[in-house]
Amino acid sequence: MMSLDALAGVLRVQPGAPRPAALSGQRPDWAARLAVGRPAQSLPDLLGAVFSLCSHAHRLCAGAAVDAALGVDAPRPDTLRGETQREHLRRILLDWPALLMAGPSADAQRALATCPVLRAGGRDDDRADNMPDWIERHLLGVAPTQWLAAFERAPQQAFTVWRDAAPSWLARLLRDNAALADAPVAAAPALHVHASEAALRALAAEMTQDPAFTRRPRMNGACAETGCWTRLADSMLPRSASDRFAARLAELVRLALPGGEGRLLSGRLSLAPGEGLAWAEMARGLLVHHVRLDGQGDQARIAACHVLAPTEWNFDADGAVAAALEKLDPAAPDCARRVALLMAAYDPCVRYEVAGAAELAHA
Repeated sequence: MMSLDALAGVLRVQPGAPRPAALSGQRPDWAARLAVGRPAQSLPDLLGAVFSLCSHAHRLCAGAAVDAALGVDAPRPDTLRGETQREHLRRILLDWPALLMAGPSADAQRALATCPVLRAGGRDDDRADNMPDWIERHLLGVAPTQWLAAFERAPQQAFTVWRDAAPSWLARLLRDNAALADAPVAAAPALHVHASEAALRALAAEMTQDPAFTRRPRMNGACAETGCWTRLADSMLPRSASDRFAARLAELVRLALPGGEGRLLSGRLSLAPGEGLAWAEMARGLLVHHVRLDGQGDQARIAACHVLAPTEWNFDADGAVAAALEKLDPAAPDCARRVALLMAAYDPCVRYEVAGAAELAHA
């Protein structure tokens, strides 16, 4: 029986080592292996199960790609807003305390227990209506509209002012890590391939012509990065882990406020008869699915399937995270904390382990 690491993949981190040794490990290409030959309409459920951490986005993308390949125009339910809120909340309430405090937070646990959109029961609309008050009480300590207005005027400055003065547990957590989290982390070019049909068609060609492309993707021959700081609507130029934390918190606030339903973009493109591409801005960044089908209608089966997820861009052996890891001093007492900050900021969807470390971190 295969181990969980063999099934899901694991990132191996070696601070201070030259690239590509600083960051290595790839996820198996389960989409290409498992999908071929299956009924086209089964693809959303299959990929939702394979990529369980972001199953909603994979279901949406897979279904849209199949529709594009079949020439179907019927809309599919858009789950991006609610599910992306939930994903951001899990990172903030579960992962951030674990990685940045090396243990659970009682305040975060209380917030988790009372969060409207994470609580079972009730109508989705009712739970969403209660989110701004919950965010003020449990995360920000100020009204979300006030916080967001300041952030949109001057993102880095507003986040720093709030973090350094607010009494909330979240501000304290980020404040306690500020000395390290504010250290410069050079960004790779933002992944904005979904800005034009021509760029999407070029990406589809790369995905289909190069069997290794979805494991080691490139944009114009170079690495790129993607996240909630690279949205087409309001991308920012991040300079540090703190900037990426700020972008996630700001997006959570935007999604919770009126108008949040239009925040995240997605789309699909018919490339040729029986061939489709779909994309979605999800919690970890831009997700892209490509499919080619044999047959039509209910008889259509998957001839080829390619999935390009944010983790493959952000955790490339030559990407921004790898470059930051290469610069770390493994003998420094704060090295493990710096690694945790990078992982919390970029958020891989697989476990990582640090070479020579007794503890294993999970993201």
